[in-house]
Amino acid sequence: MRKFAWSFLLLPGFLAAQSGGVVELSLSRAVELALAPDGDARARLAAEAVRQAETRAAQARSALLPNLEGSVAEQNQTRNLAAFGLKVSIPLPGFQFPELVGPFSTFDARLSLGQSILDLSAIRRYQSARVVTQAASEEKEAAYDRVARLVALQYLAALRAAARLEAAEADFKLAESLLQLATNQKSAGTGTGIEVTRARVQLAQARQQLLLASNDRRQAELELLRTIGLPLTTPVRLTDALAAPAATDIDARQAADEAFRRRHDWLAQQKREESARLAWSSARFERLPTLAGFADYGSIGTSINNALPTRTYGVALRVPLFDGGRRDARRSEARSLYEQERVRSLDLRRQIELEVNLALDDLHSAAEQVKVAEEGLAQVQAELEQAQRRYQAGVTSSLEVTDAQTRLARARDNYIAALFLYNRARLDLWQATGELRSRLNATTRQP
Repeated sequence: MRKFAWSFLLLPGFLAAQSGGVVELSLSRAVELALAPDGDARARLAAEAVRQAETRAAQARSALLPNLEGSVAEQNQTRNLAAFGLKVSIPLPGFQFPELVGPFSTFDARLSLGQSILDLSAIRRYQSARVVTQAASEEKEAAYDRVARLVALQYLAALRAAARLEAAEADFKLAESLLQLATNQKSAGTGTGIEVTRARVQLAQARQQLLLASNDRRQAELELLRTIGLPLTTPVRLTDALAAPAATDIDARQAADEAFRRRHDWLAQQKREESARLAWSSARFERLPTLAGFADYGSIGTSINNALPTRTYGVALRVPLFDGGRRDARRSEARSLYEQERVRSLDLRRQIELEVNLALDDLHSAAEQVKVAEEGLAQVQAELEQAQRRYQAGVTSSLEVTDAQTRLARARDNYIAALFLYNRARLDLWQATGELRSRLNATTRQP
């Protein structure tokens, strides 16, 4: 049913692709496609790991459930009594106790039942396996978060490539207008041939940058399509844009606390530590007695026609005494594994705190870079407009205009790069605090 729902969600996009239309692709839509059953391989492998953990928990649970089996056997046999030490000598003339008996037949049809009544070690093993299943579920969500971040980064890279292509197109049009102006001024006798040549060189460079930007955008789109699982020939149109910086006032301590509540990799590690503790407890309980019940009922005889019903039932208490040190070694191993998980938990806690602080620093720095790049872009645009007016008035040569064009192209690229860094820093912060997917959905739904 769940797969059907996913298929229903993905159907419009695929139909659009198949019919030759352009797929409208938002960031949240791209993440949704990547996390679909036929999406990114990492998400699918994480889901299979959950199923594997569930089957192992079922195996551990079987030790606590009744074990019922049936058997039917019919055999014909002979026996050498002397081989079993049965040598009987009776002082009767003409009588000799037989050494070989048979052949004779035996028929036995029986149901056997076994049930663990008290086995603390098996109970702990089952509890540990259940916690492992919970850890696998959290790890699956963590894998989904990593896939979502990868898709988001590739989506941002595609947006950056598209923005650079737009900037390259604007630079190309500007170079064309400069060439036209230089040609007109030369025809009017107010310009020189070197200015026309300089304008043509500028146009050739702009055309080369336009080709490179177009290829970069196509490669970025292909990388995005590969990750979300769509055919590489699917035409797409990205509906989101690089977001401008917004005012943020986030406390690092509060952000870290939020991360410990929401991050699935941290929750998964907590479950792994708990599972290791239960496994250690199971190893310690192996030295305790176990109590089990057993029973069987069936019919036995020389043939099925003269078989008589028989039964057995009872309880068995098993007390471990000495096994060559196996239990002690298992207990030491389980304790070591538990200590390893505790160390991993401590290390992950420190890593999460570091990631949150670094993400906040990167976000603040990127916001300042966007502000500086925006101011620089405005100044260069004003410089270019002034240089164009001076050139049209014949006050200066085209060299001043081409220099301004070069600085404008660099300023545009700096502004696009700063916007990309800001959006990536915002993604890193959301990933560090464990709210990436929810934030992506909320951001996409904003009008």
